[in-house]
Amino acid sequence: MAERIAVYPGTFDPMTKGHFDLIVRGAKLYDKLIVAVAATSTKEKAMFSGPERLEMIREDAKKAGLDNVEVKVLDTLLVDFCRREGARVVLRGVRVYSDFEYEFQMALINRRMAPEIETLFMMPSENLAYVTASTVREIASYGGDTAPFVTDVVQNNLEKRKA
Repeated sequence: MAERIAVYPGTFDPMTKGHFDLIVRGAKLYDKLIVAVAATSTKEKAMFSGPERLEMIREDAKKAGLDNVEVKVLDTLLVDFCRREGARVVLRGVRVYSDFEYEFQMALINRRMAPEIETLFMMPSENLAYVTASTVREIASYGGDTAPFVTDVVQNNLEKRKA
């Protein structure tokens, strides 16, 4: 039987507890979950470089014992990345209706380019549904407490930036 591989793509700038919740849950569903980190952030106020984001996610996955999680750079079309990695599923988080509208459109475009790749929408845990990376970036920019919203690894890196 072929290995079941899924890709969870994103900018993860920074990775929130909501993102990590989906990583943990996705890792339980597939033989291998590849977290595909966008090489460059398209966000206006990027906090971390690509290599920093990759390393933080790797560290969190290792701390959590997620041996079937790989973290790689996404520097091409998502469907091309999935084909190269042998993935048949794209995992996407959907918190609110506006997320679904955007993600639905992207899923249809990806399906048109690669009908063999399915998109799976997952909702975050209820207690994390309101957390967004952009909100974390804003809180951090004003020196607020980001600890409730990010993993310890990310929080430590945020604190290093304050010092």
